[in-house]
Amino acid sequence: MNLKAVIVEDEKHSRENLKQFLEEFCTDITVTGMATSVSEAVTILSSTKPDVVFLDIELQTGTGFDVLNQLANFNFEVVFTTAFDQYAIKAIKFSSLDYLLKPIDLEELQNAVEKVRKKKNQEIYRKQLETLMLNLKQQKPKLNKICLATAEGFEFVNIEDIIFCKANGSYTSFIMKNKSELLVSKHLKEYENLLLEQDFMRVHNSYLVNLKEVRKFVKSDGGYIIMNNEISVSISRSKKEDFLKVMSTFTK
Repeated sequence: MNLKAVIVEDEKHSRENLKQFLEEFCTDITVTGMATSVSEAVTILSSTKPDVVFLDIELQTGTGFDVLNQLANFNFEVVFTTAFDQYAIKAIKFSSLDYLLKPIDLEELQNAVEKVRKKKNQEIYRKQLETLMLNLKQQKPKLNKICLATAEGFEFVNIEDIIFCKANGSYTSFIMKNKSELLVSKHLKEYENLLLEQDFMRVHNSYLVNLKEVRKFVKSDGGYIIMNNEISVSISRSKKEDFLKVMSTFTK
């Protein structure tokens, strides 16, 4: 399947390099347009029908997210590109969307193109973008929602509805307020990196807890935590002091 691509990038060197990479090293992909500003990107994307847009997050005239906000609707997939915006990268990860760090690695670019070829369910993809845009409206560094990839598809959950996460081999189990349990095909460490700034804490090799959902700490039996859903969670001896210190400030 031949893919039509549009590049939105205001740095000439980066723009030309990406175009060359796509046309020389990615099979059956044609760059049908390039834009250097928000307004130019909106014009091109409104009048053409690309399969994929490589969208720089930071433009001199605004952001790649401004481009998406100004489009009434679209049926293309987005691969974000960025050099440094850590907050935007975190928001993209929360939405389970693709991004490329500049300078762009050829192998990572080829992998991103192959994902586009597999073409996601458009309704789910729209929800992923909605999750991203919602999170970007929040006051940094707080985010509201996260997209979790399960065996059945994608689950879009409110972060405040997660009670704790539990390591399950190479998977992670999310224990929710509604008593459901979601099994996600990523290691707990990845979610630790994402959720630490959202009032979560790794209290044990197997547990990442929502501090807002901690009911009490029990000193007996070496110490353990009881969550609001009455489930007991182990706490490592090395984590106990930090946990109690955080909770003492957390409840003030």
